Amino acid sequence: MIVVIAATLGGGEDGGGSGSSAPASKARQGKPETPPPKTYVVQNGDTLTSIARETGVSVAEILQLNPGVDPQILISGEKLKLR
Repeated sequence: MIVVIAATLGGGEDGGGSGSSAPASKARQGKPETPPPKTYVVQNGDTLTSIARETGVSVAEILQLNPGVDPQILISGEKLKLR
């Protein structure tokens, strides 16, 4: 199962103005979403799920980009492609 967690920026501030739509007010609340880094270096205790949560790249995408990686055995220092 893959769980996607979305966070909103800005802490619920109201941008004001008349007739604003939800997407426009979201844009005013914070910085635009930054793309994930190109690679990730595995650290002790990492799992594919924890890496996916931290980077915003799904486990399925990580596995597709890194066909030789065994999801059960991640090696500390191993470099994973994220995009």
